[in-house]
Amino acid sequence: MIDGKKTLFSGMQATGTITLGNYLGALKNWVSLNEEYECFYCVVDEHSITVRQDPAELRKRARSLLMLYIAAGLDPEKNCIYYQSHVSAHAELAWILGCFTYMGELQRMTQFKDKSAKHADNINAGLFTYPVLMAADILLFQSDVVPVGNDQLQHLELTRDLAIRINNIYGDLFTVPEPYLGKVGARIMSLQDPLKKMSKSDENPNASIFLLDKPDDIRRKFKRAVTDSEGQIAYRDEQPGIKNLIDIYRAVTGKTVDEVLREFDGQGYGVFKEAVGEAVVAALSPLQAEYERLTKEKAYVDGIIKNNAEKAAYYANKTLRKVQKKIGYPERIR
Repeated sequence: MIDGKKTLFSGMQATGTITLGNYLGALKNWVSLNEEYECFYCVVDEHSITVRQDPAELRKRARSLLMLYIAAGLDPEKNCIYYQSHVSAHAELAWILGCFTYMGELQRMTQFKDKSAKHADNINAGLFTYPVLMAADILLFQSDVVPVGNDQLQHLELTRDLAIRINNIYGDLFTVPEPYLGKVGARIMSLQDPLKKMSKSDENPNASIFLLDKPDDIRRKFKRAVTDSEGQIAYRDEQPGIKNLIDIYRAVTGKTVDEVLREFDGQGYGVFKEAVGEAVVAALSPLQAEYERLTKEKAYVDGIIKNNAEKAAYYANKTLRKVQKKIGYPERIR
């Protein structure tokens, strides 16, 4: 707890460009949380290198993601927005936690199995110990709550297990985090395969809407979105493509399912797709304009990077030093 507020931690990987799914499912809903929580939002660049990255591209994407956080409405004065790699305590605590993590626990992680299948030529130790670094990310800030999707719940459970295990040995070192149970963002699916989530790593460029896509590209992708042959705009599992488009439309307009169905009653798919595309263009326009402004404010963004890294390091090191002392590391001579 910091200044009477519970602590919240989250982050996104600095790989690819974040999608409309990332925005509507998470980022958009982070904006108001600083009123209730002390929020730390990390640009997760250390996790990113479990898959081979072009160095220049990684730096570019990390800065782009940080600016997208701000452009989406996260106030860097009220939220701590920083690069994971700029706070060395992440890696230091990960080593310590790794010494309390059992091999069997990591072998059960479904994400490791999935990613190993996708990157069979690069099954590295970092990919295997990824959940330990994630646990360090969370526990460093004594996080009370963590917004996570279903694909990360297993990692959060491991984080909780490690916190409890170490607390039982050394006393109350860590806050045991809970999953964030506040407002849940929309679950947005692929435009080309509505049975799977929209992903920034999808090889089909028409499957995902990226936050920095040009308006005409957004409109074109929605026109090409997979639907079905039923010809009826209905919100049901048997029509996953149309259901996904309805979810997108209501997420960007604030309308209910019933309101959307009434608005497009008797309309064809072409009309509906066009309307969804226009609504998304309108919703992303302010974000894109603010992002463009930030690209021209290098000194301002650099100041945020420096100041927030210092703030994150201050709180992270408070936890790290406490842990180091408890496990028996020699005291530092000051």
